[in-house]
Amino acid sequence: MDRSLTRILTAFAAWFVLTPQAVSQEASLRVATFNVWDVRTSDLKRSDQPRVRALAETIQRLRPNIILLNEIAYDQPGAPGVAEGDAPGQNARRFVENYLAKPQGEGLEPIEYQVFMAPVNTGMPSGFDLDNDGEIVTSFPLPAPTKPDGTPGEQSERGRAYANDCWGFGTFPGQYGMALLVDKRLTIVEKDIRTFRLFPWEYMPGAMLPTTTDGEPWFDSEELRFARLSSKSHWDVSVKLPNGSVVHVLCSHPTPPAFDGPEKRNHKRNHDEIRFWRDYISGASAIVDDLGKPAGLRDGSHFVILGDLNADAKEGTGVGNPVTDLLFANRRVRQTPPPVLDPKPADGEDLDPTDTAAFGKRLDYVIISADIEVARAGVWRHRPTSWDGGFPSDHFPVWAEIKVPAKQ
Repeated sequence: MDRSLTRILTAFAAWFVLTPQAVSQEASLRVATFNVWDVRTSDLKRSDQPRVRALAETIQRLRPNIILLNEIAYDQPGAPGVAEGDAPGQNARRFVENYLAKPQGEGLEPIEYQVFMAPVNTGMPSGFDLDNDGEIVTSFPLPAPTKPDGTPGEQSERGRAYANDCWGFGTFPGQYGMALLVDKRLTIVEKDIRTFRLFPWEYMPGAMLPTTTDGEPWFDSEELRFARLSSKSHWDVSVKLPNGSVVHVLCSHPTPPAFDGPEKRNHKRNHDEIRFWRDYISGASAIVDDLGKPAGLRDGSHFVILGDLNADAKEGTGVGNPVTDLLFANRRVRQTPPPVLDPKPADGEDLDPTDTAAFGKRLDYVIISADIEVARAGVWRHRPTSWDGGFPSDHFPVWAEIKVPAKQ
């Protein structure tokens, strides 16, 4: 990377510096989402995994105050790389301490984050034949190790068979999990965190449940009692700002609308996982969190929806266009132009300016409530200097700089 571009990127990353705000002032901060592509426990227990170093470098250049990571494994007993006696849910902390707390490029500064990580449905065996192939698979083979260049090992046929009968597709428990990283100068209001991992799909009024080609229910009556809406989870993490305001950070990673059959199980699940946020920000009474507390988000709350939604707002998903029709059309969502590539890399890519995935789709979103101002937003595609493999993920970070009014 030449010196002029380095100066541009450094200036860009330094555009926002969080400073203490008087209670009468609006708070400015940078929020982002980044699908980091199947980062695993074994990658995070070390500090020199080349691709993870490149992911950390990317974040150190972007320097968000709040960032959701999709596809970072939730480490739990029995999962690959987790030793007996290891406390669960430590991978986000490992990423911060082993990678982000150390400069990953010339002129870069470490970042300190507090973290939130919780269990997910991916790779968790259901005990049911959820793909209706005549076999219930409850044990997983050890996944192929990370390749020498740092990219994930290939899936096996038996691993996919196991994943297809899990509550969410994962070839081992906790694969494709989530983590929220929050600037230490902000406060995660832990008592107000809500998770919806166990929310039954059938609880959603008008749920788009899959059916066979004969019109019969895909799930039998017992399966339907337990079938979960979230392929990973849905989280509402309250973050308190220096000016007293609270922003609800709404995190998810719906299943891709693909890899199914004529029943469109994944297509319909993706639609309803996205619809969940429409219902939640509208205060729907049918929603119940994992502690049994009912109701959606209280009217007047500030929120940011973050995540790889696996749905292109322009092209839709094959089952309608849930991002545009259910989220962008909602009165509680700020109507803004889509984030675009800014500033443009010197070599560019054969992608649309709004594409957030290397395969030419806009899938990753930072969606802001109508009562928050958006100063600017973009898609970050700069290649890190610490890795020779191009960009270290098949998705690019999406970011927005927002201004949150002070608590009244």
